Amino acid sequence: MYQYLLFDLDGTLTDPGIGITNSVIYALHKFDIDVSNRSALYKFIGPPLKNSFKKDYGFSNEQSDLAIQYYREYFKKQGMFENEVYDGIRDLLIELKSKGKSLIVATSKPEAFAVEILQHFDLYNYFDFVAGATMDNKRSKKADIIQYALNNCNISDKSSAIMIGDREHDIIGAKENGLESIGVSFGYGTYNELKYAGATFIADSPMDILKYV
Repeated sequence: MYQYLLFDLDGTLTDPGIGITNSVIYALHKFDIDVSNRSALYKFIGPPLKNSFKKDYGFSNEQSDLAIQYYREYFKKQGMFENEVYDGIRDLLIELKSKGKSLIVATSKPEAFAVEILQHFDLYNYFDFVAGATMDNKRSKKADIIQYALNNCNISDKSSAIMIGDREHDIIGAKENGLESIGVSFGYGTYNELKYAGATFIADSPMDILKYV
Protein backbone atom coordinates (compact mmCIF):
# COMPACT_ATOMS: atom_id res chain seq x y z
CA MET A 1 0.00 0.00 0.00
CA TYR A 2 2.82 2.40 0.91
CA GLN A 3 6.35 2.03 -0.41
CA TYR A 4 8.02 4.81 1.57
CA LEU A 5 7.66 4.89 5.36
CA LEU A 6 8.91 7.99 7.15
CA PHE A 7 9.57 7.46 10.85
CA ASP A 8 9.95 10.01 13.59
CA LEU A 9 12.79 9.08 15.97
CA ASP A 10 12.05 10.28 19.51
CA GLY A 11 8.95 8.64 20.93
CA THR A 12 8.51 6.45 17.86
CA LEU A 13 11.64 4.38 17.31
CA THR A 14 13.24 5.02 20.68
CA ASP A 15 12.21 6.19 24.14
CA PRO A 16 14.51 9.18 24.82
CA GLY A 17 12.71 10.36 27.96
CA ILE A 18 15.62 10.23 30.40
CA GLY A 19 18.23 11.71 28.08
CA ILE A 20 16.11 14.58 26.79
CA THR A 21 14.75 15.58 30.18
CA ASN A 22 18.22 15.39 31.76
CA SER A 23 19.50 17.66 28.98
CA VAL A 24 16.66 20.14 29.53
CA ILE A 25 17.23 20.08 33.30
CA TYR A 26 20.92 20.78 32.72
CA ALA A 27 20.08 23.74 30.45
CA LEU A 28 17.47 25.20 32.81
CA HIS A 29 19.89 25.00 35.75
CA LYS A 30 22.10 27.43 33.83
CA PHE A 31 19.21 29.91 34.11
CA ASP A 32 18.68 29.10 37.82
CA ILE A 33 15.47 27.24 37.04
CA ASP A 34 14.90 24.03 38.99
CA VAL A 35 12.47 21.35 37.85
CA SER A 36 11.05 19.01 40.48
CA ASN A 37 8.72 17.07 38.19
CA ARG A 38 10.55 15.36 35.31
CA SER A 39 7.30 14.43 33.58
CA ALA A 40 6.56 18.14 33.12
CA LEU A 41 9.44 18.17 30.62
CA TYR A 42 8.11 15.37 28.43
CA LYS A 43 6.51 18.06 26.28
CA PHE A 44 10.05 18.83 25.06
CA ILE A 45 10.10 15.44 23.32
CA GLY A 46 9.11 15.95 19.70
CA PRO A 47 8.80 19.68 18.97
CA PRO A 48 11.78 21.85 18.00
CA LEU A 49 13.64 22.81 21.19
CA LYS A 50 13.58 26.52 20.46
CA ASN A 51 9.80 26.52 20.29
CA SER A 52 9.56 24.68 23.62
CA PHE A 53 11.93 26.98 25.51
CA LYS A 54 10.05 30.01 24.21
CA LYS A 55 6.56 28.62 24.78
CA ASP A 56 7.06 26.89 28.14
CA TYR A 57 9.56 29.22 29.83
CA GLY A 58 8.99 32.52 28.06
CA PHE A 59 12.57 32.65 26.76
CA SER A 60 13.53 35.22 24.15
CA ASN A 61 15.12 34.11 20.89
CA GLU A 62 18.56 34.82 22.34
CA GLN A 63 17.84 32.96 25.60
CA SER A 64 16.42 30.02 23.65
CA ASP A 65 19.52 29.80 21.46
CA LEU A 66 21.71 29.84 24.58
CA ALA A 67 19.53 27.21 26.26
CA ILE A 68 19.92 24.97 23.20
CA GLN A 69 23.71 25.33 23.43
CA TYR A 70 23.59 24.24 27.09
CA TYR A 71 21.19 21.41 26.22
CA ARG A 72 23.59 20.12 23.57
CA GLU A 73 26.54 20.22 26.00
CA TYR A 74 24.86 17.51 28.06
CA PHE A 75 23.15 15.74 25.18
CA LYS A 76 26.35 15.25 23.16
CA LYS A 77 28.24 13.98 26.19
CA GLN A 78 25.70 11.46 27.47
CA GLY A 79 22.06 12.44 26.97
CA MET A 80 21.70 10.91 23.52
CA PHE A 81 22.60 7.50 24.92
CA GLU A 82 20.20 7.70 27.88
CA ASN A 83 17.70 6.17 25.54
CA GLU A 84 16.29 2.77 24.55
CA VAL A 85 14.68 1.17 21.52
CA TYR A 86 10.99 0.44 22.01
CA ASP A 87 10.10 -3.24 22.29
CA GLY A 88 8.98 -4.51 18.90
CA ILE A 89 10.64 -1.81 16.80
CA ARG A 90 13.52 -3.96 15.59
CA ASP A 91 11.13 -6.78 14.64
CA LEU A 92 8.95 -4.25 12.81
CA LEU A 93 11.89 -2.87 10.82
CA ILE A 94 13.07 -6.37 9.89
CA GLU A 95 9.58 -7.29 8.70
CA LEU A 96 9.20 -4.10 6.67
CA LYS A 97 12.57 -4.53 4.99
CA SER A 98 11.67 -8.15 4.15
CA LYS A 99 8.64 -6.77 2.31
CA GLY A 100 10.84 -4.43 0.28
CA LYS A 101 9.73 -1.19 1.93
CA SER A 102 11.91 1.91 1.80
CA LEU A 103 12.44 3.27 5.32
CA ILE A 104 13.33 6.87 6.11
CA VAL A 105 13.86 8.76 9.36
CA ALA A 106 12.33 12.26 9.55
CA THR A 107 13.16 13.84 12.90
CA SER A 108 13.32 17.32 14.42
CA LYS A 109 16.53 16.23 16.14
CA PRO A 110 19.73 17.53 14.50
CA GLU A 111 20.63 15.14 11.73
CA ALA A 112 24.12 14.40 13.05
CA PHE A 113 22.71 13.39 16.44
CA ALA A 114 20.03 11.24 14.83
CA VAL A 115 22.62 9.33 12.79
CA GLU A 116 24.79 8.77 15.87
CA ILE A 117 21.83 7.48 17.91
CA LEU A 118 20.70 5.13 15.14
CA GLN A 119 24.22 3.78 14.77
CA HIS A 120 24.64 3.35 18.53
CA PHE A 121 21.46 1.27 18.78
CA ASP A 122 22.17 -0.71 15.57
CA LEU A 123 19.18 0.73 13.73
CA TYR A 124 20.97 2.80 11.11
CA ASN A 125 21.29 0.11 8.45
CA TYR A 126 17.52 -0.40 8.28
CA PHE A 127 17.08 3.09 6.83
CA ASP A 128 17.66 4.37 3.33
CA PHE A 129 17.89 8.01 4.38
CA VAL A 130 18.01 10.06 7.58
CA ALA A 131 16.46 13.53 7.47
CA GLY A 132 16.91 15.77 10.47
CA ALA A 133 17.17 19.37 11.57
CA THR A 134 20.21 21.55 10.96
CA MET A 135 22.33 22.70 13.90
CA ASP A 136 21.57 26.35 13.08
CA ASN A 137 17.80 25.67 13.23
CA LYS A 138 17.28 26.88 9.66
CA ARG A 139 15.59 23.52 9.07
CA SER A 140 13.69 22.57 12.22
CA LYS A 141 9.97 22.64 11.43
CA LYS A 142 8.65 19.11 10.91
CA ALA A 143 6.99 19.95 7.60
CA ASP A 144 10.32 21.24 6.26
CA ILE A 145 12.14 18.11 7.40
CA ILE A 146 9.56 15.87 5.74
CA GLN A 147 9.82 17.89 2.53
CA TYR A 148 13.62 17.60 2.70
CA ALA A 149 13.27 13.81 3.01
CA LEU A 150 10.82 13.60 0.10
CA ASN A 151 13.06 15.71 -2.13
CA ASN A 152 16.23 13.77 -1.31
CA CYS A 153 14.52 10.41 -1.86
CA ASN A 154 12.89 11.60 -5.11
CA ILE A 155 9.40 10.79 -3.86
CA SER A 156 6.97 12.55 -6.17
CA ASP A 157 3.97 10.26 -5.69
CA LYS A 158 2.69 11.38 -2.28
CA SER A 159 0.23 8.49 -2.13
CA SER A 160 3.16 6.06 -1.92
CA ALA A 161 4.52 7.57 1.33
CA ILE A 162 3.26 7.81 4.89
CA MET A 163 4.60 9.56 8.02
CA ILE A 164 4.74 7.68 11.33
CA GLY A 165 5.13 9.61 14.58
CA ASP A 166 3.93 10.14 18.14
CA ARG A 167 3.20 13.88 18.28
CA GLU A 168 0.85 16.30 16.56
CA HIS A 169 3.83 17.91 14.80
CA ASP A 170 4.40 14.67 12.88
CA ILE A 171 0.77 14.52 11.80
CA ILE A 172 0.52 18.21 10.89
CA GLY A 173 3.86 18.09 9.05
CA ALA A 174 2.60 15.13 7.03
CA LYS A 175 -0.63 16.92 6.12
CA GLU A 176 1.28 20.02 5.03
CA ASN A 177 3.20 17.79 2.61
CA GLY A 178 0.12 15.95 1.33
CA LEU A 179 0.93 12.70 3.15
CA GLU A 180 -1.23 10.37 5.18
CA SER A 181 0.02 9.49 8.65
CA ILE A 182 0.11 6.92 11.42
CA GLY A 183 0.07 8.28 14.95
CA VAL A 184 1.66 5.96 17.50
CA SER A 185 0.06 6.02 20.94
CA PHE A 186 3.00 4.28 22.65
CA GLY A 187 5.13 7.45 22.44
CA TYR A 188 4.77 10.83 24.13
CA GLY A 189 1.66 12.13 22.41
CA THR A 190 -1.79 11.19 23.64
CA TYR A 191 -4.41 9.38 21.60
CA ASN A 192 -6.54 12.55 21.64
CA GLU A 193 -3.62 14.69 20.47
CA LEU A 194 -3.05 12.42 17.50
CA LYS A 195 -6.72 12.10 16.67
CA TYR A 196 -7.31 15.86 16.92
CA ALA A 197 -4.28 16.55 14.70
CA GLY A 198 -5.87 14.34 12.04
CA ALA A 199 -3.83 11.13 12.02
CA THR A 200 -5.07 8.82 9.26
CA PHE A 201 -4.48 5.80 11.49
CA ILE A 202 -3.43 5.24 15.11
CA ALA A 203 -1.20 2.32 16.15
CA ASP A 204 -1.03 1.16 19.77
CA SER A 205 2.15 -0.90 19.33
CA PRO A 206 5.00 -1.09 16.81
CA MET A 207 3.64 -4.22 15.17
CA ASP A 208 0.22 -2.56 14.79
CA ILE A 209 1.87 -0.40 12.13
CA LEU A 210 2.07 -3.43 9.83
CA LYS A 211 -1.68 -3.67 9.35
CA TYR A 212 -1.80 -0.13 7.96
CA VAL A 213 1.12 -0.38 5.55
